[in-house]
Amino acid sequence: MQRGGDRGRGRGSGRGFRGASSRGVPRGGPVTGGGRGRGGGFVPREQGGIFAEGQPAVVDARLANSAEDRLILSFKSLSLRQDAMPPRPDYGTKGKPIKLRTNFFPIRIPKNPLHEYDVSIFPKEVSNRRMKRRIFQLAEATQDWVSNGLKGRVAHDSSAKLIAADILPQPLTISVPYFEDDDDQSSVEKEKRVYTLTIKYTQPIETESLQRYLVGNPQYRNYDILPVISALNLVLSAHPNRTQAGAGVVVGRNRYFFPSASPPFSLGGGLEAWRGFYSSVRPSFNQLMVNVNVCATAFYSEGNLAAAMHAFEQASFGARMSAFVQRVRIRTDHLGHQKTVKRLAKFNARQHRFEAQELGGMVTVEEYFRRKYKITLQYPNLPLVDVGGNKAIYLPPEVCSILPGQPFRGKLPDEQTGEMIKVSAKPPNVNANAITVAGLRELGFARGPNLSPVLDVFGVSIGCDMAVVPARILTPPRIRYGKGEQTVDEKASWNLRNVVFAEGAKFGPWTVLLIKDGNRFEEFSDAQDPELRSMLDGFVSMCRNCGIGITQTPLIAVAELPRKDLQDPIRTQAITAIRSALMATKQKPALLLVILSNGDKHIYSGLKHLCDVYLDVPNVCVQSANIRKERGQLQYFANVALKVNMKLGGTNHAVDEASISKLRQPSTMLVGMDVTHPGLSTVKGTPSIAAVVASADLRFSQYPASMRIQETKKEMITDLRDMMEERLLAYRTKNKDLPQRILVYRDGVSEGQFPIVVQDEIPKIRASFRKFDTVQSQYRPKLTVVICGKRHHTRFYPTEAANADHNGNPKPGTIVDRGVTAIYEFDFFLQAHGGLQGTTRPTHYYVVCNEMDMNADDLQNLTNTISYTFARATKAVSLAAPAYYADLACERGRCYLHKLLMGYSDVTTTATSGSTAEEEIFREAEKLWNGGVKGKLKESMFYL
Repeated sequence: MQRGGDRGRGRGSGRGFRGASSRGVPRGGPVTGGGRGRGGGFVPREQGGIFAEGQPAVVDARLANSAEDRLILSFKSLSLRQDAMPPRPDYGTKGKPIKLRTNFFPIRIPKNPLHEYDVSIFPKEVSNRRMKRRIFQLAEATQDWVSNGLKGRVAHDSSAKLIAADILPQPLTISVPYFEDDDDQSSVEKEKRVYTLTIKYTQPIETESLQRYLVGNPQYRNYDILPVISALNLVLSAHPNRTQAGAGVVVGRNRYFFPSASPPFSLGGGLEAWRGFYSSVRPSFNQLMVNVNVCATAFYSEGNLAAAMHAFEQASFGARMSAFVQRVRIRTDHLGHQKTVKRLAKFNARQHRFEAQELGGMVTVEEYFRRKYKITLQYPNLPLVDVGGNKAIYLPPEVCSILPGQPFRGKLPDEQTGEMIKVSAKPPNVNANAITVAGLRELGFARGPNLSPVLDVFGVSIGCDMAVVPARILTPPRIRYGKGEQTVDEKASWNLRNVVFAEGAKFGPWTVLLIKDGNRFEEFSDAQDPELRSMLDGFVSMCRNCGIGITQTPLIAVAELPRKDLQDPIRTQAITAIRSALMATKQKPALLLVILSNGDKHIYSGLKHLCDVYLDVPNVCVQSANIRKERGQLQYFANVALKVNMKLGGTNHAVDEASISKLRQPSTMLVGMDVTHPGLSTVKGTPSIAAVVASADLRFSQYPASMRIQETKKEMITDLRDMMEERLLAYRTKNKDLPQRILVYRDGVSEGQFPIVVQDEIPKIRASFRKFDTVQSQYRPKLTVVICGKRHHTRFYPTEAANADHNGNPKPGTIVDRGVTAIYEFDFFLQAHGGLQGTTRPTHYYVVCNEMDMNADDLQNLTNTISYTFARATKAVSLAAPAYYADLACERGRCYLHKLLMGYSDVTTTATSGSTAEEEIFREAEKLWNGGVKGKLKESMFYL
């Protein structure tokens, strides 16, 4: 799925012409039909509304007095290390005060210590997570487990850690005879596979220091709460993670899925969506909380492996069967054994021969199954699957059945992604009801017959009512154009009626590239097609009305693409044909408008790679099916014009001067930073992509980018110093001076990596300043760094209709900095955008450096304001614009490595070690990257 592409998707109402925002609203929404579950029912359409409307909403007593304000005063006397995160300067006061419910529940913990134990497994050959879980499952059924007082009195991670309510006897070992569900007792006795668990006391975990930390005692600011939080998370997970019938399926950390409580829905392609619940213990001021949220993920559909493989491949051109089958658990139909698929073979049942003495010599796999098991293979041409260990064991997929309850860990094909969004996006009241009813019940938190007995043993109790916290709704800025001023509506959006861009770009010769890819019902016929000419006239008229200076008629080129071929899954031959068509024009255009035949991601990525990296040509892609539709065509034209103007150096709109005055005096450069990583279905060793964008003009509209590839899955930006130097040079070139302050919005960092940003990235940023030192003076601008987080589970629910949008979500501009935020550090949640459907997710902003000495109101209002400056939309977006731009730049970089990200590589030699193999992949990535974007394109917003 191209999450930052420029395919010209327009959204809006009939009141005017709107630009698109791909991130300003949650994607998907209530399903209106077509999503059949395994039971054959349709996904019902669910209406939004106010959760718990009419029920009293009283702000938690812990927040109702001045205790937090006294806490802020106590921070004034703190002496901080240079690498320490800044304390909260104050709380925000601006905006309309409101109250919100939030998906946090109070938790009471015991005063007595918990006891932590380390668990080791002998023999130490067990590294497989599933196998470890099976060992613990069998251990809990042993007499040793009961006689040593473990039953019902411990919690563990089915791996290496165990938490006990009491001190256990030492030394403590549990002998575990191992067998799989399909093994019979005779085979167990025969093999005598016995594992020994050694449970060794590690430390007591006292909770009194945590209580002092929660009340905001400055002496406990640096207290490490992680051990006790981790222990409590294990205690809370004991019930949903139990091994008895009705337990949940655990996926990753703290996510539990209960198919009996919420029937799965088919996604097609051999996959289905399961809805479940996330649970995590979180500290907040004067109260420990449990954050509970709904979640969804894709699982394999139970059934025949061959049928599922075929369905997956058919779901999307280029989808790889090998990615689908890897690590899936199956049961062999002919023997009843359970196995794990290691890999997909490169040969089928008719091609592979092996020695079968009982059949008299060499036979094919097809012949073997026919003669030995009387099974005639229906799909002998499908690749075999290897289910062996050190020695390969090949089976035809059609004699394998996928076992239930297995999450799919690969990249979803496009169609399945769309279906997944439909299942996931639910209105806020629906999600909140699911959390407070089914969620608390299935997790074992609710009072009643399903209450976790382990909680009582540990002396833990959980409240069943959502916390209520104070919040505010900030006033939006005014939107200014070169001609006309637009008013922001209650959805944080506006239209382009009767406006002229703040600064219109001007350009000379341009080219239209018509892609012909066999989609004859949607494509224009040829360069002379009257409808094409009419469409181009309408587009040019829209651009001129918006202030873009187009003076010439475009040259029209046509690229006839070769048919799709499974031997060329990423369509390299098609990109070669496109390049030839462009070269034949013998003109380097100031703009290339590409009319795509369809949404083929391989063509899209290949075009971006070609134009950005090799041809140095600004380009905008549209789809013929969308741009030729009469209904909404003007809206579509306007949306494309937004991108054209920005890519060619113009400015679409600006916010009123008063809203950004604090960025002007003294001068400030806004910076966005992000890193994107390869997924599970990519070639192992594929690099991560880092991007740094920075404002280059005083309107804060143009953000050129520096991009790099770096070590795979490294969160920190390796070449940050050089990238920041590039951005400062660009700023100086444009403005004849350097900025006195730098405000960074850093995206793509997990919460556990915040200290590394402080220790690794901030010193690199400061090091970049030294390049601009002179004999007369040192360049040391004031630096503030804010981390932006979207991958969290905090949600807010209005308590009154007057403070909610049409779906029951908070209104745009809603901000929360009390009750569920950090106790000591400077952070806040902001929902700047208006959601169309589903449950909106606020962005979590966390300040890790504050040399600009910004207070809460200044930073919160500024962040809300710059969420309205995103140039590709006529609405506020959910992430501060600089960080959003960095995200889009990373996504554009993924187009350049598309081949590796889709799982294909030219590296065919077998490396002598894992590191050498990754080095070869990195060298291949460097060839694809080809030095990145160069020429005039480099200092433009080519990535929009």
